Amino acid sequence: MSDWLHELPVAWMAVIVFGGTFLVTGAIYATVMRLAMDGRGRSFKAVSPGLLPPLGIIFGLFVAFTAAQVWNDSQQAQSAVDRESSALRTILVISPTFSRDIEARFRTLVRDDIEGTATKEWPMLAHRSASLRFTASHLVEALQLSFTLAPENGRPENGSARNCHGNRQRPRRTSTTDTDQPIAS
Repeated sequence: MSDWLHELPVAWMAVIVFGGTFLVTGAIYATVMRLAMDGRGRSFKAVSPGLLPPLGIIFGLFVAFTAAQVWNDSQQAQSAVDRESSALRTILVISPTFSRDIEARFRTLVRDDIEGTATKEWPMLAHRSASLRFTASHLVEALQLSFTLAPENGRPENGSARNCHGNRQRPRRTSTTDTDQPIAS
């Protein structure tokens, strides 16, 4: 259907859907009654009891599968929103490990991204004009900024761990093999 129906308030959408269903049902009833007047009433009475249960079952299955699809789509959309908000929250939680000006820059980038999402991306999604080529420039800038920084909490910048005596520790082995020999190619 066109977008005008989806943009209506729920009450008006219900009125239109139920009104349309009423009109179609009335047209079917009028057609059947007109045909029954021509002496075909007995044949309609014979078909009706055998036809209604399968139609009811098909209708019930259609409603159930449609509801399941809508529920699944809703869950996937909620999951995507949760992942994005969690990632933005993680940026805000980690940003105090950097200097105050860098933390303020991260907060500004996150705020700008949220504002851009609410004012640009969501309306584009509502009008089905969003593209996968769209990249949030604020998030790209935040990612590039994070690659250029090191935390200011006294940890070594090169990633090497030191024990309590200041001696460099060997990194733990993550391999399941017993040898340090490189794999020959």
